[in-house]
Amino acid sequence: MGFPGAPTALHDRAADNLRYIRRTMEGAGSFTAIPGWGGVAVGATALAAAAVSGPPRASDRWLEVWLGEAGVAASIAIAATVHKAQRSGLPLGAPPSRRFALAYVPALAAGAVLTAVFASKALIADLPGLWLLLYGAALAAGGSTSVRIVPVMGLCFMALGALAFLAPSSSGHLFMAAGFGGLHIAFGLAIARHHGG
Repeated sequence: MGFPGAPTALHDRAADNLRYIRRTMEGAGSFTAIPGWGGVAVGATALAAAAVSGPPRASDRWLEVWLGEAGVAASIAIAATVHKAQRSGLPLGAPPSRRFALAYVPALAAGAVLTAVFASKALIADLPGLWLLLYGAALAAGGSTSVRIVPVMGLCFMALGALAFLAPSSSGHLFMAAGFGGLHIAFGLAIARHHGG
């Protein structure tokens, strides 16, 4: 006669070991330091910026609010990424991190250049579509080296950016709130829950 419960315990242990091995292998090849709680914080600051800025206007104030928000969001995202990487023991100089950065940064750099071009040509009202589209492209590209939810988030940002170009320019701040606010919060909560904070 065997020990009661022994087969179940062995089965549970084997399943736990397989989950651990799967997570370890996934982490070795992909950038997993995308911060869920950082995304939630970024989303909250974007909602505040959308409320303060109002609809896009050909004014320096509207642009200054959103450029200020971009600086705040970048600071939060960098600090949260460093914190999550340190907590998880993931070196930010490792190959997965470098691959993520090489895929993520070009679309953001293009966004910076095009922001200056759009602003100089009085195309401020088109910036919400541009920013959402290129930020989504950055996430989709960088996300190809990360967990599956990140490129999905990127595609959602891209779709929202395309819709923003089609909508009346007076609703640009609502698209900014929906994307940089709502999508960051929704996906941030999902990442925090399923991918370690």
